[in-house]
Amino acid sequence: MDSEHHLAQPPGRPHVLHHVDRRTFLRVAGVSAVGAVAAACGPGSPSAPAASTSAPPATTSGPPATRLPTGPPNWDDLRTQLTGGLLRPGADGYDAASHAFNPLFDTNNPVAVAATATVQDVQACVKAAAGRVTIAARSGGHSYAGYSVPEGGLVIDVAALNKVDIQGDKAVIGAGAKLKDVYAALGRAGRALPAGSCPTVGIAGLTLGGGIGVLSRKYGLTCDHLASAQVVTADGTVLTASADSEPDLFWALRGGGGGNFGIVTELTFDTDPAPNLTVFSLHFPAGSAADVLTAWQQWIAAMPPELWANLVLSGGSPVQCRVGGCYVGGASGLNTLLNNLVTNTGARPTQRTVKSFDYLGAMNYFSGSSARQSFIASSRIITSPVDAAKVVALADGRPGTDLLIDGLGGKVAEPAKDATAFWHRDALASVQVYAPATPKNRSKVEQSVGDVVAGLAAAGAGGGYVNYIDPALPDWKTAYYGDNAKRLQEVGKKYDPFNVFRFGQSVQS
Repeated sequence: MDSEHHLAQPPGRPHVLHHVDRRTFLRVAGVSAVGAVAAACGPGSPSAPAASTSAPPATTSGPPATRLPTGPPNWDDLRTQLTGGLLRPGADGYDAASHAFNPLFDTNNPVAVAATATVQDVQACVKAAAGRVTIAARSGGHSYAGYSVPEGGLVIDVAALNKVDIQGDKAVIGAGAKLKDVYAALGRAGRALPAGSCPTVGIAGLTLGGGIGVLSRKYGLTCDHLASAQVVTADGTVLTASADSEPDLFWALRGGGGGNFGIVTELTFDTDPAPNLTVFSLHFPAGSAADVLTAWQQWIAAMPPELWANLVLSGGSPVQCRVGGCYVGGASGLNTLLNNLVTNTGARPTQRTVKSFDYLGAMNYFSGSSARQSFIASSRIITSPVDAAKVVALADGRPGTDLLIDGLGGKVAEPAKDATAFWHRDALASVQVYAPATPKNRSKVEQSVGDVVAGLAAAGAGGGYVNYIDPALPDWKTAYYGDNAKRLQEVGKKYDPFNVFRFGQSVQS
């Protein structure tokens, strides 16, 4: 899910200069990811009891090292430095600890899984493994591409860094905290943070990619509320990135995607007073999908930011269509806006539901399932209205495949495209393509999803959303980051000069 969000939900709703030969180093370092990019719903790692995330005072990096260590890490030595455990293949609990939430990646075999409970644990892992094996941090484990469980790499599990401390209008949250726990704490304090709807997504991965959710149009992206982040960089240094400290890194962390620059261990957010919300669901009759999508694109662009809506096309013959969302306000004002959509579609809904909730109740309403899900997914971005008939045709005859079209605009569009790393400020909507898959039919489903993604581009939807990361997405760097890609690469070289945090779609790839 939108790192966010996806299908298991109520009707209508649906994360330096050096002397080592670079080629040799990259072969040794392999592929890695940090701050797992969260997306479709699954359990990730169970939250451990809250542990202290207090860190040594933030420091600036000293002179760059001139070479990386070689040879395998000393796992026994690392184990003695960790508050949590270190599991190697064959050990009790390794199989469960080495899994992400998507079972398609259960065949990935990390060389070790480290359970970290303090920032010092994370530092020890980075210092022990940098340049020796692939490093990947895992918060919720919701990487669409399985980058958080690298074959032959070290998984740094930050699930126990899960504190949620509400301090007035600020929220200090550990990187491993799951959305369900973040929302519960915010709700108790009468505060709100716009974020995704999958309960087990980790807050770090979601924020680093942007953070699209049901309150985005009114309050902006999750990353827009980030005030500072504590980061362990490739040399094991702890930095605080904010507007006044490490501003280049702070810029990159707001939309540059998980897996880059360093391992985020704690985030501080600005929050808003929790609003009361009205949610809705409209199911439209078979055969009306193209008309509904045509009308929806014009309607959502004209709506006040208090209203957020998505449109879901469920593949099959015929294609099914529903519109859902929420409104910051009461049922009376919402119904007027919904009546406008219905009139413009020319189709009478077969089902119409409108319900009022407090903030936490609405977040629970949109919450997806925590069950593991096996799937293939990708994304595109709608900037100008697309040919609705072409888009609907892509879902025709593809049972199980869904296109989740989430409205953007409003507060998302206020910052300049280069104000943060999140590029798609002018987008009308994001499109998530999702299809269930098994190991047996995986190749076939990958081909089908690829065909839909290509068809969306042909229909006018280009780009892509990094939190729905797709190894097969054409020209992925431009798709995710647009003109911000060059600056992201420069930030990567500044903070990770040896490219320690390299993976298949890292900004320095």
